[in-house]
Amino acid sequence: MGDFRSGIRSGIGRRTAVALGITGLVTPLALTLGAAPATAASCTTSAGPYQKKVEKFLGRPADGRQSAADCQAIRAFQSKHGITPTIGYAGPVTWGVMDLMNKQKAVGHHPNSAGRCPVNKGRIACVNLTLQLSWIQDGSRLVYGPVPVRTGRNGYETRTGAKKIYWRHIDHVSSIYHVAMPYSQFFDGGEAFHSVGVSMWNPPGSHGCVNMTTKAAKKYWSLLRNGDDVYVYGRKPGT
Repeated sequence: MGDFRSGIRSGIGRRTAVALGITGLVTPLALTLGAAPATAASCTTSAGPYQKKVEKFLGRPADGRQSAADCQAIRAFQSKHGITPTIGYAGPVTWGVMDLMNKQKAVGHHPNSAGRCPVNKGRIACVNLTLQLSWIQDGSRLVYGPVPVRTGRNGYETRTGAKKIYWRHIDHVSSIYHVAMPYSQFFDGGEAFHSVGVSMWNPPGSHGCVNMTTKAAKKYWSLLRNGDDVYVYGRKPGT
């Protein structure tokens, strides 16, 4: 999300429409729930196509059969991460979020093992769109992270490539959407690192910004400065 001020108009006027990192509530990972067999107000008794995988992720007996306890556990997960409809159905949206979490966890403390983020820039903030992870490194040394992030949804993809932080505003508020963007650090037009008050796995993503938890955004604020490098690569699933 961006607030376009007269002093920086020339630097951020290229793509106003995609400059905002506000939250949304449509499907992530380009997956649609399909015809879930219940209303949002009830707990479905039907097993979903990812029943066993979802049960295993949640530590439930992975028998592929929906039980009342299974449904409640799935609903709790959906509610926590803003997945709708919240009916306990083990569909592709719910499993897609869990699968991404598994992949993020597997990275461990080696987010740049493939060498995609430059190691010849000194301190740099890296964003892996494919895994929805970000971290700060100095050369090949990991400084902070990796942390899960929430990047641009389909049609509002966070732009890839080499960038630099050019404007920081700790108490930024979008003048367009009137949404708070704490700890904003802008690196490409109106695209910025900033904190949000929703889950990092809340579908479908931002309008271009790299959303972070308050803890992570505060740490980025303390570690980065104007002129520091940012590198964004990969492709968010479903975009």
